[in-house]
Parts: sequence; C-alpha cells; structure tokens
Amino acid sequence: MDISRRTVLTGLATAAAGSILAGTAEAAETKAPAMKKYRNEDFYSADGKFDQEKAKEAYYEMFEAFGYPIYPRLKTAEFWVAEFGLGKFTEVGMAGIFWLNEKEGNYFGHEIYLLPGQMIPEHKHVKTANAGPKMEGWMPRYGWVYIYGEGTPTPGVEARIPASHKECCVARTEKKLLPGEVGTLAGAEQWHWMQAPEGAIVTEYATYHDGTALRFTHPKAKL
Repeated sequence: MDISRRTVLTGLATAAAGSILAGTAEAAETKAPAMKKYRNEDFYSADGKFDQEKAKEAYYEMFEAFGYPIYPRLKTAEFWVAEFGLGKFTEVGMAGIFWLNEKEGNYFGHEIYLLPGQMIPEHKHVKTANAGPKMEGWMPRYGWVYIYGEGTPTPGVEARIPASHKECCVARTEKKLLPGEVGTLAGAEQWHWMQAPEGAIVTEYATYHDGTALRFTHPKAKL
C-alpha cells in the first residue's frame, strides 16, 4: 500500500499558538466503563500513611474495566504509584511505568495511569547537567484527559482546577484529548498538568527523563 506523507499528516490539527498542540481530529469520544468509586481514606492508614498496595489494586481494577492488558512488568516494582506528599490521592495522584528511559539516545517511553478524578500536579522539567529540558507528547489509549499548558486561559477553566491547585496553578490553557489524539508541550520548561475526570490510560512520548529536573508549583508537592 502506498502511504504518502500527505496521507499521514491528514487529520492533524494545531491548537492556538503559545499553548498546547493537539492532533488526530478523527478520534471519537467514547463512554467510560463503569468504575468503582473510591474515597480518599481508602488509601491511607489510620495514622495517615499512604498504602501503595491498595493504590495498585485500584489501578488493576481500572485496567480490567478498560480491558487493558496487565503485562507481567505491571506486577513488579517497576509499576509505581505516587500521591505527591499531599495526602489527597483521589485528587492528586497517579501511577506509571517507564517502559524505557535512555539517556544516551535521549528518548523515553512512559504509560500514565489516572483513576477517575485524579490529576498529575502542575510541574515542569528544567535543564540539568545531565539532560536538556524534557519535551513531552501524550496520547490517551483508554479514556480521555484534559491537558493544560501556558498561554491564554481557557474560558471556564477556573471551575475545573482542583481545590489543591486553585492558588498556585499557572498553566490554564486547556485542551481535551480523546483516545488516539496527541497533545504536545508547547515549549521547553513550561508549566503543565493533566486531569482525567473519568479515568484514563495515557501513553507519553518524550525526551530523556531526569528526575532531578522536576519542579512543582504546589509548595508541598514532592515525590
């Protein structure tokens, strides 16, 4: 089959300049499967300690609801969860796995897992002695997400910023990404975040990830 460059590029769209870019306009929105409802206290012990194993079980339940394969590596320590030190896992939390992270080749493959209502806290990746500022692109595989970048605030965005970030959020240009659509960071070292109102599994394509380059706007957020 002869696939021309024109054919490959058909369907890609660009958002407003200076904000997040998006593509694959042919993606269709699908109704999320029924998900178990979680309470924040489900993931913390009486003394406030975060229970990583309970958190992982919640993601496995989401995987099953979406029909997402639970690969053997997702049953190892490579599959991680984070609540970012805020004690609000059902609002600010995620899981993930680094399928690969190659410093020499400067490439990175990551799967992002968000339960219904979760956000990745607003952050950016700065240049370090070991790596340039990380650049990223995201594609929902299951479910859909809002992505946020710097630029002109999207009308109505205030209503969708979680309570934990109302006072510190910088990135207020909003783009909704459906399964198969791709969004990219508009520029190096820009603030950005992501939210999945109904839960989502998102593939991230990026340059090398240096953990020391991570910065948060929330003063108490940490890994």
